[in-house]
Amino acid sequence: MNSKLIVLGVTGSIAAFKAADLCSKLAREFEVQVIMTENACRFVTPVTFRTLSRRPVITTLWADESLWRPRHVELADEAALFAVVPATANFFAKAANGIADDALTTFAATYGGKHIYAPAMNPRMWAHPACVANVQTLRERGAIFAGPADGSVACGAGGRGRMIEVPEIMEIIRKEIN
Repeated sequence: MNSKLIVLGVTGSIAAFKAADLCSKLAREFEVQVIMTENACRFVTPVTFRTLSRRPVITTLWADESLWRPRHVELADEAALFAVVPATANFFAKAANGIADDALTTFAATYGGKHIYAPAMNPRMWAHPACVANVQTLRERGAIFAGPADGSVACGAGGRGRMIEVPEIMEIIRKEIN
């Protein structure tokens, strides 16, 4: 196994179940630290990711106050790559505007390495002018976007917004981490 650490962010989307598959595959090749938003925990539990990554899952900034150094700062120094899978419009809005109000967005604001985002949302959300502007801002800052794809999304709508498949995300991560 590669000793490089990937921080896997999981946001609140029905596509979060695919992040569990990605975590499982990543853990075969790399160290994986999962950070979940509160909304992500409504779709898939931290227990799933703890089991797959073999590490405690970070869901809050306030989990262990006994450490002198905040975990997000420590992780930012250790991580080789940061991937948010799935990445929602809400995450993009916060990341583009420097809003750091939970463990995931605080890490995003702290980490200076490569950021890979796999968007997953309703096609109208992806096309919304605010989302388009936020994505453009993040791209200008060097974020790599893995998708989205065209197709049917969970709500039944069709168009661009569907998260790309896990093997495609794995390929992008492998390329970017080396």
